[in-house]
Amino acid sequence: MPVFGTLVVVGPGLIGSSVLRRAKARGDLAQRLIAVDSSEQVCARVRELGIADEATTDITTAVAQADCVMLCVPVGAMGAVAATVVPAMKSGAVLTDVGSTKVSVIEAITPSLRADIAYVPAHPMAGTEFSGPDAGLANLFEDRWCLLTPLACTTAQSLHDIRSLWERCGARLREMTPSHHDRVCAIVSHLPHLLAFTICGTADHLAAETRSEVLDFAASGFRDFTRIAASDPIMWRDIFLANKTALLEMLGRFMEDAKAMGRAIEEDDTAYIVSRIEEGRAIRKSLQENRQA
Repeated sequence: MPVFGTLVVVGPGLIGSSVLRRAKARGDLAQRLIAVDSSEQVCARVRELGIADEATTDITTAVAQADCVMLCVPVGAMGAVAATVVPAMKSGAVLTDVGSTKVSVIEAITPSLRADIAYVPAHPMAGTEFSGPDAGLANLFEDRWCLLTPLACTTAQSLHDIRSLWERCGARLREMTPSHHDRVCAIVSHLPHLLAFTICGTADHLAAETRSEVLDFAASGFRDFTRIAASDPIMWRDIFLANKTALLEMLGRFMEDAKAMGRAIEEDDTAYIVSRIEEGRAIRKSLQENRQA
């Protein structure tokens, strides 16, 4: 049986359109799929792709039909969108989101919540550097983690239903508090993106002749950074600012570790250099064993 009667995805970008594709492919996430976007051009593309039963810019009419509304908008827009969505939702429906930060998103959505609407914050930790409805993949969440941060207003049934939805998307689930989620994501997701944007900026600011050689002779390490740095700038601006405290803490730790590595290189401290490289290799091996690489 489908988890929901009608699932409304607000923001059919990479994550939202991947959920829609998975729902279409399986048929047991929802009986009816509605995509909502403020852009008629995006809605038209969703219709062309055939990944939803309906695509509309009329958000209030769409969510009034929903048994579950999934907010797939940038974290900086969550509060404003929720303020429009929640008053129009029918009693007993479930609200969820896919925001990459949880404390800020929950704080933004909470003022709009109603006692008869269950809210289940979630974060599927999957993605690519691409965006928009064409970027979605039906298998994007396969064997990836989806982190859930249930609240006091999260009913047992709503949590069960959202767990079922993400399990049917192929995800592995873990529950944690919102603050713990933000500290974890600061180191495993947000800091790597910050470093990628920064190192690409450093390369771009080099003298013209050196910059051309960087681009001509980029090895796999630099190419990996540029792949991450191709991600949506507005989305990542919002994430950095929304998770400022945890991100700055992790950035501070990284800078101290980078300085220590610099001192080791300057002082020919081979033991320290090798130990850090071995730590990196061990982490990579653990990711592979955990099917996350």
